[in-house]
Amino acid sequence: MNAIPPSLPRATGPRPGGRSARVQAAIHQAVRELLAEGPRESLTVPAVATRAGVTPSTIYRRWGDLSQLLADVAVEQLRPEGEPADTGSYRGDLASWLEQYRDEMSSGPGRTMLRDVLSAPRAENTGKCLLYCTTQIDLIRARALGRGETPLPTAVIIDGIVAPMMYHLLFAARTPTPDDVVGWLDELLARHPRG
Repeated sequence: MNAIPPSLPRATGPRPGGRSARVQAAIHQAVRELLAEGPRESLTVPAVATRAGVTPSTIYRRWGDLSQLLADVAVEQLRPEGEPADTGSYRGDLASWLEQYRDEMSSGPGRTMLRDVLSAPRAENTGKCLLYCTTQIDLIRARALGRGETPLPTAVIIDGIVAPMMYHLLFAARTPTPDDVVGWLDELLARHPRG
Protein backbone atom coordinates (compact mmCIF):
# COMPACT_ATOMS: atom_id res chain seq x y z
CA MET A 1 0.00 0.00 0.00
CA ASN A 2 1.46 3.38 -1.01
CA ALA A 3 1.28 6.08 1.61
CA ILE A 4 0.92 9.71 0.66
CA PRO A 5 4.26 11.43 1.22
CA PRO A 6 4.05 13.90 4.14
CA SER A 7 5.05 16.78 1.85
CA LEU A 8 1.87 16.40 -0.25
CA PRO A 9 -1.46 17.73 1.01
CA ARG A 10 -4.16 15.17 1.66
CA ALA A 11 -7.49 15.45 -0.12
CA THR A 12 -10.19 16.52 2.30
CA GLY A 13 -13.28 16.25 0.10
CA PRO A 14 -14.58 17.16 -3.32
CA ARG A 15 -12.67 19.88 -5.11
CA PRO A 16 -14.65 23.11 -5.40
CA GLY A 17 -15.33 23.61 -9.08
CA GLY A 18 -14.30 20.02 -9.82
CA ARG A 19 -16.25 17.23 -11.47
CA SER A 20 -19.14 17.50 -9.01
CA ALA A 21 -19.67 21.18 -9.84
CA ARG A 22 -19.48 20.48 -13.58
CA VAL A 23 -22.04 17.68 -13.30
CA GLN A 24 -24.37 19.89 -11.26
CA ALA A 25 -24.02 22.72 -13.80
CA ALA A 26 -24.78 20.33 -16.70
CA ILE A 27 -27.86 18.96 -14.94
CA HIS A 28 -29.13 22.45 -14.04
CA GLN A 29 -28.63 23.55 -17.64
CA ALA A 30 -30.48 20.48 -18.91
CA VAL A 31 -33.45 21.29 -16.65
CA ARG A 32 -33.57 24.91 -17.84
CA GLU A 33 -33.36 23.88 -21.51
CA LEU A 34 -36.03 21.20 -21.23
CA LEU A 35 -38.39 23.57 -19.39
CA ALA A 36 -37.88 26.15 -22.13
CA GLU A 37 -38.55 23.59 -24.89
CA GLY A 38 -41.65 21.80 -23.73
CA PRO A 39 -44.42 21.45 -21.18
CA ARG A 40 -43.37 21.15 -17.56
CA GLU A 41 -45.40 17.94 -17.19
CA SER A 42 -43.12 16.17 -19.68
CA LEU A 43 -39.98 16.81 -17.59
CA THR A 44 -38.59 13.54 -16.19
CA VAL A 45 -35.38 12.47 -14.49
CA PRO A 46 -34.40 10.23 -17.47
CA ALA A 47 -34.93 13.14 -19.89
CA VAL A 48 -32.77 15.44 -17.76
CA ALA A 49 -30.10 12.76 -17.42
CA THR A 50 -29.98 12.16 -21.17
CA ARG A 51 -29.70 15.88 -21.92
CA ALA A 52 -26.98 16.35 -19.27
CA GLY A 53 -25.02 13.27 -20.35
CA VAL A 54 -25.29 11.49 -16.98
CA THR A 55 -27.16 8.45 -15.72
CA PRO A 56 -30.50 8.83 -13.92
CA SER A 57 -28.87 7.27 -10.85
CA THR A 58 -26.55 10.30 -10.66
CA ILE A 59 -29.58 12.55 -10.28
CA TYR A 60 -31.37 10.26 -7.83
CA ARG A 61 -28.22 9.88 -5.73
CA ARG A 62 -27.65 13.63 -5.45
CA TRP A 63 -31.21 15.01 -5.35
CA GLY A 64 -33.44 12.06 -4.48
CA ASP A 65 -36.29 13.02 -6.80
CA LEU A 66 -37.39 15.46 -9.47
CA SER A 67 -39.03 17.90 -7.04
CA GLN A 68 -35.78 18.33 -5.09
CA LEU A 69 -33.85 18.87 -8.34
CA LEU A 70 -36.37 21.50 -9.48
CA ALA A 71 -36.08 23.21 -6.09
CA ASP A 72 -32.29 23.25 -6.38
CA VAL A 73 -32.47 24.76 -9.88
CA ALA A 74 -34.99 27.35 -8.65
CA VAL A 75 -32.81 28.37 -5.71
CA GLU A 76 -29.85 28.82 -8.03
CA GLN A 77 -31.95 31.05 -10.29
CA LEU A 78 -33.12 33.05 -7.26
CA ARG A 79 -29.52 33.81 -6.23
CA PRO A 80 -28.91 37.58 -6.60
CA GLU A 81 -26.63 38.51 -9.47
CA GLY A 82 -25.14 41.60 -7.86
CA GLU A 83 -25.44 44.15 -5.11
CA PRO A 84 -28.62 46.21 -4.64
CA ALA A 85 -28.75 49.54 -6.48
CA ASP A 86 -27.22 52.53 -4.68
CA THR A 87 -29.75 55.37 -4.86
CA GLY A 88 -27.99 57.55 -2.30
CA SER A 89 -30.32 56.89 0.65
CA TYR A 90 -31.38 54.01 2.84
CA ARG A 91 -35.07 54.40 2.02
CA GLY A 92 -34.32 54.72 -1.69
CA ASP A 93 -32.05 51.66 -1.75
CA LEU A 94 -34.55 49.58 0.17
CA ALA A 95 -37.57 50.72 -1.87
CA SER A 96 -35.68 49.98 -5.11
CA TRP A 97 -34.61 46.50 -3.99
CA LEU A 98 -38.05 45.63 -2.61
CA GLU A 99 -39.78 46.67 -5.84
CA GLN A 100 -37.34 44.65 -7.95
CA TYR A 101 -37.85 41.65 -5.66
CA ARG A 102 -41.66 42.03 -5.78
CA ASP A 103 -41.55 42.30 -9.57
CA GLU A 104 -39.37 39.20 -9.98
CA MET A 105 -41.27 37.06 -7.49
CA SER A 106 -44.74 38.04 -8.78
CA SER A 107 -43.86 37.12 -12.38
CA GLY A 108 -44.92 33.75 -13.77
CA PRO A 109 -41.39 32.32 -13.61
CA GLY A 110 -40.89 33.77 -10.12
CA ARG A 111 -44.06 32.14 -8.78
CA THR A 112 -43.06 28.82 -10.38
CA MET A 113 -39.64 28.98 -8.73
CA LEU A 114 -41.25 29.73 -5.35
CA ARG A 115 -43.59 26.75 -5.76
CA ASP A 116 -40.64 24.52 -6.72
CA VAL A 117 -38.69 25.58 -3.64
CA LEU A 118 -41.65 24.98 -1.34
CA SER A 119 -42.62 21.62 -2.86
CA ALA A 120 -39.26 19.98 -2.23
CA PRO A 121 -39.16 17.51 0.66
CA ARG A 122 -35.96 18.97 2.12
CA ALA A 123 -36.13 22.43 3.69
CA GLU A 124 -32.53 23.53 3.05
CA ASN A 125 -33.52 25.47 -0.07
CA THR A 126 -35.97 27.69 1.80
CA GLY A 127 -33.10 28.59 4.12
CA LYS A 128 -30.99 29.58 1.13
CA CYS A 129 -33.78 31.84 -0.14
CA LEU A 130 -33.94 33.56 3.24
CA LEU A 131 -30.15 33.91 3.23
CA TYR A 132 -30.26 35.59 -0.20
CA CYS A 133 -32.82 38.13 1.07
CA THR A 134 -31.04 38.86 4.33
CA THR A 135 -27.69 39.23 2.58
CA GLN A 136 -29.12 41.83 0.18
CA ILE A 137 -30.86 43.74 2.99
CA ASP A 138 -27.69 43.53 5.12
CA LEU A 139 -25.74 45.13 2.23
CA ILE A 140 -28.29 47.96 2.04
CA ARG A 141 -28.07 48.35 5.82
CA ALA A 142 -24.25 48.42 5.85
CA ARG A 143 -24.24 51.01 3.06
CA ALA A 144 -26.68 53.17 5.08
CA LEU A 145 -24.52 52.89 8.20
CA GLY A 146 -21.53 53.99 6.11
CA ARG A 147 -23.47 57.12 5.11
CA GLY A 148 -24.26 57.88 8.75
CA GLU A 149 -27.92 56.84 8.43
CA THR A 150 -29.74 54.74 11.05
CA PRO A 151 -31.29 51.77 9.20
CA LEU A 152 -33.78 49.30 10.56
CA PRO A 153 -32.61 45.84 11.63
CA THR A 154 -32.74 43.35 8.75
CA ALA A 155 -35.19 41.12 10.67
CA VAL A 156 -37.69 44.00 10.84
CA ILE A 157 -37.66 44.29 7.02
CA ILE A 158 -38.00 40.51 6.59
CA ASP A 159 -40.91 40.27 9.03
CA GLY A 160 -42.61 43.53 8.07
CA ILE A 161 -42.31 43.51 4.27
CA VAL A 162 -40.82 40.35 2.76
CA ALA A 163 -43.03 37.99 4.82
CA PRO A 164 -46.35 39.66 3.92
CA MET A 165 -45.21 39.98 0.31
CA MET A 166 -44.51 36.23 0.16
CA TYR A 167 -47.82 35.45 1.86
CA HIS A 168 -49.72 37.51 -0.72
CA LEU A 169 -47.78 35.97 -3.62
CA LEU A 170 -48.31 32.40 -2.47
CA PHE A 171 -51.73 32.40 -0.81
CA ALA A 172 -53.75 35.56 -1.44
CA ALA A 173 -55.91 36.22 -4.46
CA ARG A 174 -54.32 39.65 -4.99
CA THR A 175 -50.72 40.27 -6.01
CA PRO A 176 -49.06 42.98 -3.92
CA THR A 177 -48.58 46.20 -5.90
CA PRO A 178 -45.66 48.64 -5.83
CA ASP A 179 -47.92 50.90 -3.71
CA ASP A 180 -48.40 48.07 -1.18
CA VAL A 181 -44.64 47.64 -0.83
CA VAL A 182 -44.01 51.38 -0.44
CA GLY A 183 -46.85 51.55 2.10
CA TRP A 184 -45.39 48.68 4.14
CA LEU A 185 -41.97 50.33 4.02
CA ASP A 186 -43.20 53.77 5.08
CA GLU A 187 -45.29 52.23 7.86
CA LEU A 188 -42.23 50.40 9.19
CA LEU A 189 -40.05 53.50 8.99
CA ALA A 190 -42.70 55.52 10.87
CA ARG A 191 -43.19 52.82 13.50
CA HIS A 192 -39.47 52.39 14.19
CA PRO A 193 -37.93 55.84 14.69
CA ARG A 194 -34.27 55.87 13.76
CA GLY A 195 -32.08 58.41 15.52
